[in-house]
Amino acid sequence: MYRNSRGQPGVVLAAAAVAPFVFALDMSVVNVALPAIRTALGFAPLDLSWVVHVYALTLGGFLLLGGRACDLYGRRRMFALGLTVFGLCSLAGGLAQAPWQLVAARAGQGLGAAAAAPAALAMLTTTFAEGPRRVRALGVWSAVNAAGGALGVLAGGLLTEYAGWRWVMLINLPIVAAALALIPAGVPAGAPPARRERLDAPGAVLATGGVGLLVLGVVRTDTLGWGSPVTWATLAAAAVLLAAFVLAESKVPSPLLRLGLLRSRWVAGANVLVFLAAAGQFTAFYFVSLYMQQVLGMGAAATGTAFLPFSLGLIAGTVVATRVTAARTPRASLVPGAFLAAAGLAWFALISPDGSFLTDVLGPSLVTSVGAGLVLAPVAAAATTGVAPREAGMASGLMNSSRQLGGSIGLAALATVAAHHTGTATGPAALNDGYALGLAVAAAVFVLAAVVALGVLPRRRAVTPVPQSTTRAENQMEGTPS
Repeated sequence: MYRNSRGQPGVVLAAAAVAPFVFALDMSVVNVALPAIRTALGFAPLDLSWVVHVYALTLGGFLLLGGRACDLYGRRRMFALGLTVFGLCSLAGGLAQAPWQLVAARAGQGLGAAAAAPAALAMLTTTFAEGPRRVRALGVWSAVNAAGGALGVLAGGLLTEYAGWRWVMLINLPIVAAALALIPAGVPAGAPPARRERLDAPGAVLATGGVGLLVLGVVRTDTLGWGSPVTWATLAAAAVLLAAFVLAESKVPSPLLRLGLLRSRWVAGANVLVFLAAAGQFTAFYFVSLYMQQVLGMGAAATGTAFLPFSLGLIAGTVVATRVTAARTPRASLVPGAFLAAAGLAWFALISPDGSFLTDVLGPSLVTSVGAGLVLAPVAAAATTGVAPREAGMASGLMNSSRQLGGSIGLAALATVAAHHTGTATGPAALNDGYALGLAVAAAVFVLAAVVALGVLPRRRAVTPVPQSTTRAENQMEGTPS
């Protein structure tokens, strides 16, 4: 029934679900507290964005490395190490007395999450055999992950308004402690690798540098703009490093990312789809939050409370998606989910400067969130379908990287579209028009995600493993004749 009977599957699921919850919670809760953080620590206006950017930079840059380290050094070990680093850096951030201290703590949080996030997903895929049980486990994992992001907006508003900004960092500590306490209760250590493989150091440098520069170039467009020579130089350097990474991975015996994984339609299609879905979902959170605060004039706590229906819709969508995927395939939920999310965002694009929560937010929130839940729940199952257990961390790191890059790039690009449309105007009507345009483009992104699911993902569940590599070096690694 399970790949590893030495562990307790329920405990593994609980521990693995807590990790993405606290990471998603942390990302949203800090965003709401930024104005209070600026006032308390004396951030310069242009430096405040680094509280968000440095986390995205380190998380996105080290996810592939973290995923491969799980396969080589043990998923439980990397999971515990990542959570510990994340928790200690959360404590340091909550106690920060100067801007640089908070920025350094956020960088450490990103590193910890980059180790623990792929480990959590890999623990699930190696504990639950492929099929309905894994689908249900990943459905719970996805629901908790989605709820963490939505509830983070609520928690950020309440904590900032009634407890102080430091608690948006300190709230992570009891959650991390709970996850760490579950590890000895039933998370298996896992069998050691059949052969001692060495970490692909050159690939790690190229991937981390390339992805890091890509995230850096994108997230800094909020201050530099897309037309800046610095932006284009950064993106060009990222492209060079990533091209070198792809070339290097085709030649080494133990790659950081085995390119053969991408020959699977499930793996390749799911990663493109999660990239697009993250771009649409992150954008929805961003624009709807700004609309409620800057156009409707709602406070931080009221805005957070207004996201509760979104959270409930995400959970409802993941429950339905889990049942559909268990009975059929991930494609059966991904396609209608992406179209439904697109419909909800198109409805959101009709927002009005004279609107209200009941007329302009509640209805589209429910439609969008249910659709997003139908997508988020099965995409992890699709991205790991047919993947060998010894490459579970690699596939998990790849999917998490795709999601992080999709969110960062999509949000930066659509925020630029909205800002360009608004221009220098700062009135509610002008801001409303910019947010509406951004939400309309996000709807188109989800339509594209649906098209990808229709055109790339197989109609039937895979029954054979992901294709193995054909290079001489990798065949030698596999122990097969070249």
